[in-house]
Amino acid sequence: MKHSCIHWFRKGLRLHDNPALLAAMKDCSDLYPIFILDPWFPKNMQVSVNRWRFLIESLKDLDESLKKLNSRLFVVRGHPAEVFPGLFKAWKVTRLTFEVDTEPYSKLRDAEVVRLAAAHGVQVIQKVSHTLYDTDRIIAENNGKVPLTYRQLQAVLAGLGSPKQPMLAPTLETLKDCCTPARDNHDPKYEIPTLEELGQDPKEAGPRLYPGGESEALSRLDFHMKRMTWVCNFKKPDTEPNTLSPSTTVLSPYIKFGCLSVRTFWWKLAEIYRGKKHSSPPVSLHGQLLWREFFYTAGAGIPNFNRMEGNPICVQVDWDDNLEYVKAWKEGRTGYPFIDAIMTQLRTEGWIHHLARHAVACFLTRGDLWVSWEEGQKVFEELLLDADWSLNAGNWQWLSASAFFHQFFRVYSPVAFGKKTDKSGAYIKKYLPILRKFPAEYIYEPWKAPRSMQEQAGCIIGRDYPRPIVEHEAVSKRNIMRMKAAYAQRSHSKSAQVEKEGTKKGGKRKLPAGPSVVELLTKKPKAKSS
Repeated sequence: MKHSCIHWFRKGLRLHDNPALLAAMKDCSDLYPIFILDPWFPKNMQVSVNRWRFLIESLKDLDESLKKLNSRLFVVRGHPAEVFPGLFKAWKVTRLTFEVDTEPYSKLRDAEVVRLAAAHGVQVIQKVSHTLYDTDRIIAENNGKVPLTYRQLQAVLAGLGSPKQPMLAPTLETLKDCCTPARDNHDPKYEIPTLEELGQDPKEAGPRLYPGGESEALSRLDFHMKRMTWVCNFKKPDTEPNTLSPSTTVLSPYIKFGCLSVRTFWWKLAEIYRGKKHSSPPVSLHGQLLWREFFYTAGAGIPNFNRMEGNPICVQVDWDDNLEYVKAWKEGRTGYPFIDAIMTQLRTEGWIHHLARHAVACFLTRGDLWVSWEEGQKVFEELLLDADWSLNAGNWQWLSASAFFHQFFRVYSPVAFGKKTDKSGAYIKKYLPILRKFPAEYIYEPWKAPRSMQEQAGCIIGRDYPRPIVEHEAVSKRNIMRMKAAYAQRSHSKSAQVEKEGTKKGGKRKLPAGPSVVELLTKKPKAKSS
């Protein structure tokens, strides 16, 4: 039997290593590759013009690649559950294929589409290819529990073996018995959207440093893979957050949108590593892909993963509700040049280094402003080209010491941290030109410069550039005590729960002796800033 097939692109905006697409092409007479502009996303998520532009460019590149296979991309507008019944009927569809998505909304959406497909007699094929492994299998192999440490994940994956090899992209030969019935009115009816259609002003987009699409992704991958010595020596902590050009690959936006297969990236690295001395996880490039797998698995298996309340692994912290702080932080007006330069780069370019994300996340939450990580998560969700639901939530919990990382007394200094790798402040001068005439001695702390020097630099602190929003040394120490209280409360709640469960089972369980809440609150820790 020859099938009339729809392949539904969501992420996975590529032809290479796309097993669901290849499944659609098997025994297929008519192939309809579609992308659905789902109004749920702009309604429920803030998305920057830079990320919309990246998506549009990725769709255009995908359409051009499909044209070379005598096919086209059909961009459909509407809610999937509403548009699919009409497509099934109009195109006489017998098979629907798509890539597995583990995000909460996506799982609900896909379950409804599978139900509708069954009602219309349409076979559904789902394939795992956005992650290295099937996250459900990782959890199953870990006795039904999400691995909560990197080592736990590594132990599980050791039993599963290497990720699957990537699949080849389809060719004209693959599609020789299959056609895409694209009509003359294809472009007006199924055309790729413009920024204007999406309610975006093209003039507000930043510099086009990272063009979207599979072609660009593979080109960038090839460029980095030719740097074999760099690849083998790569250690993420040794890269610099404030270089004038990125000190890492910046392949994350392409992996987020699926323009680049994570399995292809993995095996390209494996080829380079073979027979050579190289760095290892968690700091190597393989290690970075495993961190992605770690957070994807956590996001797939932990309820309410992107929220504090109802999240079983998240410390419940009494964060301050201060939207003025959030606004100043987002707009780069905290008065700390290193923080403000990072946030300016994020707003304009859509990407910042991993360690720069550490610095601004710690500053917003437990380090200085004592604002909930959920507020920072929203800003990153809007502005990052590589904004990824699972990684965004996981990393914000980590940096706020709410989950995974618990050394809350280790605080990033908004002054000293940037100086480590950029003593002259070249990065600050690039993104905050108002400060470019300050000497290196004062570029990280311009409020300390004499008034005459501020006048000479053409920037009066408090008028042309804000004074520090808080005093770091004072608030960071106070916030450490507040985190200590939150941890003490969590420990107390867990102890009460264990005691309650022990009583239910017919006996009171004796708990190990430990410091009291009063002792935890009164003991002064040593604050560490880096």
